Amino acid sequence: MEFPRAQRRGRWDLLTRIEGPRDLDQLSPEQLEQLAGEVRSFLVDSVSKTGGHLGPNLGVVELTIALHRVFDSPKDKILFDTGHQCYVHKLLTGRQDFTKLKSKGGLSGYPSRAESEHDVIENSHASTVLGWADGLAKANELRHRDDHVVAVIGDGALTGGMAWEALNNIAAAKDRPLVIVVNDNERSYAPTIGGLANHLATLRTTDGYERFLARGKEVLNRTPVVGKPLYETLHGAKKGLKDFIAPQGMFEDLGLKYVGPIDGHDLAAVESALQRAKRFGGPVLVHCLTEKGRGYQPALEDEADQFHQVGIIHPDTGLPVKSSGADWTSVFGEEMVKLGREREDIVAITAAMMRPVGLHGFAEEFPDRVYDVGIAEQHAAVSAAGLATGGMHPVFAVYATFLNRAFDQLLMDVALHKCGVTFVLDRAGVTGSDGASHNGMWDMSVLQCVPGLRLAAPRDADQVRAQLREAVEVDDAPTVVRYSKGKVGPPVPAVGRVGRMDVLRRPADVQRPDVLLVSVGALAPMCLEIADLLDKQGISTTVVDPRWVKPVDEELAPFAEQHRVVVTVEDNGRSGGVGSAVAQALRDANVDVPLRDFGIPERFLDHGSRADVMAEIGLTAPDIARQVTGLVAKLDGRYETETAEAARD
Repeated sequence: MEFPRAQRRGRWDLLTRIEGPRDLDQLSPEQLEQLAGEVRSFLVDSVSKTGGHLGPNLGVVELTIALHRVFDSPKDKILFDTGHQCYVHKLLTGRQDFTKLKSKGGLSGYPSRAESEHDVIENSHASTVLGWADGLAKANELRHRDDHVVAVIGDGALTGGMAWEALNNIAAAKDRPLVIVVNDNERSYAPTIGGLANHLATLRTTDGYERFLARGKEVLNRTPVVGKPLYETLHGAKKGLKDFIAPQGMFEDLGLKYVGPIDGHDLAAVESALQRAKRFGGPVLVHCLTEKGRGYQPALEDEADQFHQVGIIHPDTGLPVKSSGADWTSVFGEEMVKLGREREDIVAITAAMMRPVGLHGFAEEFPDRVYDVGIAEQHAAVSAAGLATGGMHPVFAVYATFLNRAFDQLLMDVALHKCGVTFVLDRAGVTGSDGASHNGMWDMSVLQCVPGLRLAAPRDADQVRAQLREAVEVDDAPTVVRYSKGKVGPPVPAVGRVGRMDVLRRPADVQRPDVLLVSVGALAPMCLEIADLLDKQGISTTVVDPRWVKPVDEELAPFAEQHRVVVTVEDNGRSGGVGSAVAQALRDANVDVPLRDFGIPERFLDHGSRADVMAEIGLTAPDIARQVTGLVAKLDGRYETETAEAARD
């Protein structure tokens, strides 16, 4: 995919001359410093217009320039963990049109193989880069290639268990070249926590061993007779000295050569460290200290996350251009605080995303009842099982796409042991601008097979509050509450009840309505619009919200039998989703009514706005109404044919 280069003059003269990494080779130290300033200016100007990950990219400018000066991408593979810090990498590899960043037809907010041969990993789930690097380094060894593999991982992502599984394997091959760059800004979204964070903090605040040894060598070599032997003795005892002076022993105990800490904004120092690592011939960890939001005062002053991700903002002030109104996340967060006041057994868990999932208010009021486990969803689920067994009711709030990483623990630790744990899934369904790996389109499919699990899909803010409360009342099975990203719409009132299901619309004076439309979660307003469009075609429609989509309500099958056709609409993959569960329930009840399910097709979706993506996959009211009209017309045609044949007989 080719993107036009931005034609800008004045502020970014040097940047616009960079068409690829090798253009950096001819720049003087003064020009490189100028380039770093231009990149930061460009990022603030561009990302403030589109939204995106601003703070992380401002922090890796010099580091990324150094990486591309020392290594020869794409021959050498530069891999980014998570990938939200790849904007500088994009600029240096010829992608400088940021006008449609994260929008349909524009640049992805993460690395993208479709955009450039310089991009390798695009899944944007944290803590995976070291496993990728291990595999690529092994492939180089087997194919006798001299390519280098460089893995860039943040201190936040380094808290993930997968990172340590990979480190254990990487360190086992002492002569297999692989460079690990730890981008240590003390944060993921928020400040990094845990034992690893404390260890890195110790390294940050301790004078480097190499500097100490160099000073000692200089002094001892000038000392007559005993100087040189004493230096050699001390050098032989360097492991003990390192542990005393700069306790990086944790990494070296694993078998990794450790370089650092390095000032990640000192371009010459970073280049020197990377050159040494490149020459070493085995696994090396380069520890770089960077500052998230570097060079942009509004980001540095933002205590929450230093502008980890922003919407459209004013570039001078960093303030939002417009208010987006109440969103699903804040509704959940406010209700959690109320629940915390009412029940002392309610505790909250987050995987390094306290504010993004709305738990910051709960944390402020109940600091002893909230646990940020770092980027460790698997551990969060198992720890929740332990908390539940110990008499608490944990609420684990996590993005829907990240729950995939903890499925085994949810199944075998929480569900098998009948633990009362509530999983709250934020950003469920099509999320849009963050691309394929951030759409929360698998949860209702993968969770269908979990015995005993109960899954709620609220349609509005009132139902988020009500169903969260219903969920935490369950103490003998896992419960799940899932909702969308962004602004929450107005209340969608019920006009009746069937079993535990809300009836949102019921046609008047119709003995057997044509369509039973099963609306899942936030798609309720769209389903009511579909019913209006069908009504204009003379097709009578009942709209029902099951509220709890797993298990399927026992009253659904007999209610469906009162209609000519059943249609399900869900913001989830069609394969194994709610539509499939409803179809199975109808079969089990011997209800022979045609069913058509609408949802997300089995494919990875390109980035774009939620509306753009929904339109592309045909998940809109006009698209669905048109297909349902055709389905009813076929039924009418079959009925007329059967009637005519019966009359002839």
